[in-house]
Amino acid sequence: MPRVYFTKHLLRYFPNLEMEGLEIEAFSAKSLVAALDARHPGLAGYLVDDTGALRKHVNLFVNDEPVLDRKKLGDTLRPGDVVHVMQALSGG
Repeated sequence: MPRVYFTKHLLRYFPNLEMEGLEIEAFSAKSLVAALDARHPGLAGYLVDDTGALRKHVNLFVNDEPVLDRKKLGDTLRPGDVVHVMQALSGG
C-alpha cells in the first residue's frame, strides 16, 4: 500500500489527519483521493474540483515526482510508493 504524507497546513481543516504517514489501499491517484475522502470526509473537496481534477493550489507527488495526469488522476500507485499531498502557498 502507498504511504501518504500531508503538510501541516491541512490540520487546520482536518485535525485528525495522520501526520506521520498513512498507509492506504489505492492503485491510482484517483482511487487514493476517494480512499482519503472515505477516511476523512470532505478532504476530496479540498484536493479536487467538481470535475475530479486536482485544484490549482494542490500538488500530489509520488516518489518525489509530481503526478502527470492532473485532470483524470490516472497515475498508477504501487505498494511501497510514497505520496506527498501539498498545497501551494502564496502571499506577500
